[in-house]
Amino acid sequence: MSLLAQELAELIRQEGPLSVSRYMALCLGHPRHGYYMKQDPFGADGDFTTAPEISQVFGELIGLWAASLWQAMGAPASVRLVELGPGRGTLMQDMLRAARALPGFREALSVHLVEMSPVLRERQRVTLAAVGVEPHWHDRIDQALDGPTIVIANEFLDALPLDQFIRTPEGWRERLVGLDDEGRLAFGLAGEPDNSLSVAAPASSVLEQPAAALEAVAAIARHVAAEGGVGLFIDYGPARSGFGDTLQALKRHAFVDVLAEPGDADLTVHVDFARMAQAGLAAGAAVHGAATQRDFLLALGLQQRFEALSRRATPEQAQTLAEGVQRLIDTGPTAMGELFKVLAVAERNLPLLPGFDLHRLPEQG
Repeated sequence: MSLLAQELAELIRQEGPLSVSRYMALCLGHPRHGYYMKQDPFGADGDFTTAPEISQVFGELIGLWAASLWQAMGAPASVRLVELGPGRGTLMQDMLRAARALPGFREALSVHLVEMSPVLRERQRVTLAAVGVEPHWHDRIDQALDGPTIVIANEFLDALPLDQFIRTPEGWRERLVGLDDEGRLAFGLAGEPDNSLSVAAPASSVLEQPAAALEAVAAIARHVAAEGGVGLFIDYGPARSGFGDTLQALKRHAFVDVLAEPGDADLTVHVDFARMAQAGLAAGAAVHGAATQRDFLLALGLQQRFEALSRRATPEQAQTLAEGVQRLIDTGPTAMGELFKVLAVAERNLPLLPGFDLHRLPEQG
């Protein structure tokens, strides 16, 4: 039993079962034993690999996208480039390298990172020092937003805690984390149904309520609608809402039981992009997407960038580059190109954003 599992068991004995959202929050962000607070989980030696670690092309295209949006915003003299959950700083490093292609953009921007992990903050500091940048760190999203802002969130929403409810004959009952007869963590249900939920669904359906993710999208949408800018969210999940348990745990690139190793395994959920889009609209922003990651990256010129890099690479480097690029756009239900979606919230007076083609939702009247 992990140290956090022992602490959670004692907490449950004292206070009763935990909501799924509180369980997730403690597993990921506990000050001493939280998953993100004590380690660098990225890369081949970690528990998972994200798109920026797979290929530099990903970050370069996002950097050029951000630069083009700055230009569409009227090239303000000062703009914040904010990244939520910036990992090792690889994505921001690649973005800043590409940003030099547009004169004035690099000089106009200041870099702001929303990061709770002291381990990853230090890694980000070292990574970005290599490109001559000293970022500003923030614990919360609202602290990072000020004036014209471009927000990038790659695999951020999937790590935000959510609550789960199960459809029973009596109604929707909240799923909770308690203890079994042997004192081990186990799922159970609240004793009484939640009468505030009136969603129709078949028996045993699982309803997920991603309040934290919805508020994050809404907060950014409100800011860019009022102050100017755009927020870009790239994550895995469905384009349409549905039912189902998407909570999963990952350790050393393999799935494990979500209750087995709290604090020692990553916990994530699938992002409901339809609901995120509606949150953006309700907050007053224009919404673009969701597009698949494959469509988005190809529309930004992924193939052309790959070919340009390949011409300057050794055969071995070109092969590695080709494999990474292909992984970003592979199709299939569990492949990155199809499973991952891209959504943007933006000030309303911007033109159609690059990469989204016709993926813009009607504005709320």
